[in-house]
Amino acid sequence: MTERKPPGVSFESWVEKQIHEAAERGEFDNLPGAGKPIPGLDKPYDELWWVREKMRRENLSGLPPTLALRKEAEEALAAASRAESEPEVRRILAAINTRIQEALRRPPAGPPLDLTPFDVERVVREWHERRPG
Repeated sequence: MTERKPPGVSFESWVEKQIHEAAERGEFDNLPGAGKPIPGLDKPYDELWWVREKMRRENLSGLPPTLALRKEAEEALAAASRAESEPEVRRILAAINTRIQEALRRPPAGPPLDLTPFDVERVVREWHERRPG
């Protein structure tokens, strides 16, 4: 319940009293980040820091959907090349191919997609060729 400031008491005194009482109740104990440096404090001021932080937290992209999908396809191909097993390569390629096929059926806004689904057998063959032994 919020306590109202009594008449005749300065706002600063009343606030200090509220803080002191909350601290005595332990309401400031174990706050996340307490005692740690403020992230980004040493970086130049960026008035859109909160937008960038929200986009990072929610894994959002500022790219148009077609460019974001192209980037995602490049990352998927790189992940497939680092995969530990053939089933993992196939799983990665199947997932991105599904997204590419959907975008080809219903083109998203933005520049042309200029993507075709990956040839899974070719990528798997290349994956095997790069493997030692």
